[in-house]
Amino acid sequence: MTNHIAIAGGGLGGLTLARILHRHGIGAAVYERETDRSARPQGGALDLHPESGQRALVEAGLADRFRSQARPEGEEHRILDPSGRMLVHHRPEPGSFAGRPEIDRRALRDLLLDSVPEGTVTWGHRLTTAKRRPTRGWELTFDNGRRADCDVLIGADGARSAVRPLLADTRLSPVAILVELTIHDVDLRHPDIAELVGPGNLWCVGANRLLAAQRLGDGSVRVGISLLPDERPVDSFRDTGTLLTEFDGWAPQVTALIKAGDDTPVPRSIETMPIDSRWSGRPGITLIGDAAHLMPPVGEGANQAMLDAAELAGRLSAEPTDPDSALRGYEEAMFARILPIAQMSARAQAMMLSPTAAEDIVRFFAGHPAESTSAD
Repeated sequence: MTNHIAIAGGGLGGLTLARILHRHGIGAAVYERETDRSARPQGGALDLHPESGQRALVEAGLADRFRSQARPEGEEHRILDPSGRMLVHHRPEPGSFAGRPEIDRRALRDLLLDSVPEGTVTWGHRLTTAKRRPTRGWELTFDNGRRADCDVLIGADGARSAVRPLLADTRLSPVAILVELTIHDVDLRHPDIAELVGPGNLWCVGANRLLAAQRLGDGSVRVGISLLPDERPVDSFRDTGTLLTEFDGWAPQVTALIKAGDDTPVPRSIETMPIDSRWSGRPGITLIGDAAHLMPPVGEGANQAMLDAAELAGRLSAEPTDPDSALRGYEEAMFARILPIAQMSARAQAMMLSPTAAEDIVRFFAGHPAESTSAD
């Protein structure tokens, strides 16, 4: 069976694309490597921006459902120095959705999954290769040996995209090590930590390192430790003692975030694509989200992936008989939109892990009092 449109990847970008296409009467098959929607944790919370993530949900017809699950209070942002002194405290207007309300990544993904027709997502299918068919379209092969055909292939398969090499030879560069852990039932078990973090995001900022915490809707706190990459293997950061050594001399109420973790720390290398990445278009294929423009996780990745999906779906629905024209139009607009955002994200990442990060961040927020970022 040949699918008109195949989407590799069932993350936020791929699902947003499938949903908006469905609203326009265009079917799409989504192939997702995970075995089901609960196969793995989906990470922390996201702050959805009005001009990107929220706009995409409006076009998906899901704005009301988003508001029913989002947390405006999650916009609260506290920034401390290593002694625990408050440097910045951003408080959103109570109950207002005018800014960037937080929503758990799992809740948002479930919302999108529930909005597409049953059978749209084929689970347990990680794309490994795609070959051009003799006439038009692509033959897809998955890691389980199964195959499918499509006329249009859209890579929404993230940082290690299997679709990207068909368009561009892109080298990824490491910019940070991120170590994550979770504190469950924080209000009951760790009231001091609950008070420290508050209802939203907490950053503790020191020279070349960041210790962050984020309140989730299920009553847990997601902790993220960001460090500059060095010669040590990433797996060496699975040990709590090693992590505490990185924050020697920091206030005990701050390092308590590491000690209270309920699970083994999970480290990973954070990589990015070159800021000016682009490719020459090919018929019947394109990329969205991290597959197209992998940036540091400073609050734009998911938002831009969802906006990519909305803009691509709009062009495909406007030019149903000429998908190649729709793809090229989408790509040119996306390249122009993403360049300044990628530049800004790179500056933000460098600022948060600089030797003078605390001073730099205070100056930034003094000039942008309404800004807040959450990990992607």
